[in-house]
Amino acid sequence: MTDHIAPDLAAFFDQEDARLADQIRRFGFSVQMIGGGRCSAPGCCAPLSTRPFAYTVGLFGIGHPELVVVGLDISESSRALNAVGRTVLDGGRIMPDVEMTASGWSRRFVAEAVPNPGDIAFNANRFYQRPPEFSVPLLQLSYPDRRGRLPSDPSYSGSRKRQPRPGEWDALA
Repeated sequence: MTDHIAPDLAAFFDQEDARLADQIRRFGFSVQMIGGGRCSAPGCCAPLSTRPFAYTVGLFGIGHPELVVVGLDISESSRALNAVGRTVLDGGRIMPDVEMTASGWSRRFVAEAVPNPGDIAFNANRFYQRPPEFSVPLLQLSYPDRRGRLPSDPSYSGSRKRQPRPGEWDALA
């Protein structure tokens, strides 16, 4: 039995593949925004997400995990991933559990390994033709609350619903 994809969805995926390839060729990676009121795939316009997130596609192609940020608006997500992604393209390596900063993003962050990347990075896995169980790796960029405490700190006062810990969320929840 073969999977059948509706013609309009197949056309969308063809265009999306071309767009991603072009952006990766031109900029080194692409930023995928999920939630926040935008949806371009036919038939997928769900209610606004209470937990927007964004992730890169393209860093895996140069031997680095993709990056994901959760709970920021479109502008801040884009700023974060572009700044940290440029660090990688410039030869830097984002290491798990190391507090860092990136030129172009005003927040400090800690990158944390995501244990369930196949439940999140659908477009990256599609682009690299990887099934969810052999997903591209993801690092979640965790950022501090207003008091400067990171989500791993027990006294973190930010919204855990908006910025959940790695492994406690997925793209569909």
